Amino acid sequence: MTVQHLLMMATGQAVDTWSAMVERADDNWLKGFFDVPVLHTPETHFVYNTGATYVLSAIVQQATGMTLMDYLEPRLFKPLGIENATWQTSPQGITAGGIGLSLKTEDIARFGQLYLQQGMWQGQRLLPEAWVTAATALQITNGADAHSDWAQGYGYQFWRCRHGAYRGDGVFGQYCIVMPEQDAVLAITAGVDVFDMQQPLNLLWELLLPAMGVAPLPDDPAAHDALLARLSSLTLPPVEGEVASPSAPQVSGRVYAVESNPLKLDTITLNFSESGCVVSVKTAAGEETIPCGYGRWQQGQTTLFNQPLLFDHTPVAASGAWIAVDTFTIVVRLYGTPFCHTLVCHFSGDELMIEIQINVSLESMQPLLLTAHRV
Repeated sequence: MTVQHLLMMATGQAVDTWSAMVERADDNWLKGFFDVPVLHTPETHFVYNTGATYVLSAIVQQATGMTLMDYLEPRLFKPLGIENATWQTSPQGITAGGIGLSLKTEDIARFGQLYLQQGMWQGQRLLPEAWVTAATALQITNGADAHSDWAQGYGYQFWRCRHGAYRGDGVFGQYCIVMPEQDAVLAITAGVDVFDMQQPLNLLWELLLPAMGVAPLPDDPAAHDALLARLSSLTLPPVEGEVASPSAPQVSGRVYAVESNPLKLDTITLNFSESGCVVSVKTAAGEETIPCGYGRWQQGQTTLFNQPLLFDHTPVAASGAWIAVDTFTIVVRLYGTPFCHTLVCHFSGDELMIEIQINVSLESMQPLLLTAHRV
């Protein structure tokens, strides 16, 4: 198995090694990767393998003495003007590689533009042209479906697309699509079901691509102003409902003991005021609070709803409202991620029933039902 095999997702392993890596009792991701047997001759069998990218990150760290994040900061991020990028690390302190890189949508577009320009940025060569050509070319086949953008072949960490394009993509609808024939880059950050990630690409090919011409469009100040106005007005609406309920004084500040649950919550308390609600949750690890605004989003941070892809305190924005006399709904957006959780809290006597829904997940999408009783 070589570096090239890792780059082209052709390690010879029959499955993605990610689960074997992160589920190890000793937290040694590298051992987890190499414990997965090699059943095929490397280079002959494509399997998308997040663990392969982690091993590449480990190789960079071993060779340079720097994490991949630290190595790229002066060589890629700073020249591109990318600031405040974060990247999760493994328990061994190795940059996660295949997951956990958080960038602004504009930063993803900058990265795509660098590849569109064959590794050049503002007159400076950041990447060898030969590398860009090889990384985005067909290195291994991965299917025969002419209508699927997951069956057009794979390069070095890049998917080949239809219409002569290529892309990097992340789970739940994060895309960096480079279209050399159109001299264009499209960056998308979204919350798309993992089984529906072809749909945004279909919309691109069916709607946007036919509207793209060779010559630039003539100036149209009115249309430009209308576009800017539209973009500046785009918002995610807060929860709609009432800011008060006759039930609020009876339940506000009350401690509810939660029955055994996957989130390992011990107690939950909702404190209502004129400006919003503060949700306080106790676990074995301590207490966390999430403030929720009425008719607005209020920022905070939490680890309560972290997915397997998240490890640290995650910034959130939360909003809440009474949708019935006895029902308070909270929406918690992990706004630097694809994830959004909706908590429907139903009060009945001394009992509190909470239904937690998530918009996208690698695990079950079934609502989680919690039952709690007033202490």
